[in-house]
Amino acid sequence: MPKESFLKNRINGVRYALRGALLLIQTEASIKVQVFIAMVMTAAGFYFEISNTEWILQIFAIAIVLGVEGLNTAIEKLADFVQPEFDPKIGLIKDISAGAVMLVSVAATIIGLIIYCPKIF
Repeated sequence: MPKESFLKNRINGVRYALRGALLLIQTEASIKVQVFIAMVMTAAGFYFEISNTEWILQIFAIAIVLGVEGLNTAIEKLADFVQPEFDPKIGLIKDISAGAVMLVSVAATIIGLIIYCPKIF
């Protein structure tokens, strides 16, 4: 069997990643809310004409929240697959994963407040 080329493997990897991102956005309510918030914050960035540094911080905050939420969803799906019945250990794993999302969301909110409060008030 011939080995696939490096380029073809990379293209396939990007295709799978895009499919996963679309599935995440289409099927998960929490990601839908976070994508909506990201769009609102992006519009706010244009409206308030934030600086390049503020854009970098805002984009980084949005990416971290969405990325950690994606990992949280993957952990929850895997946990449900491994143990479909209630299990306190699986519950703990899910709680820790959700806690990680909360921590980065709080940090992203603080970043947003630091950027926008001086512009609003």
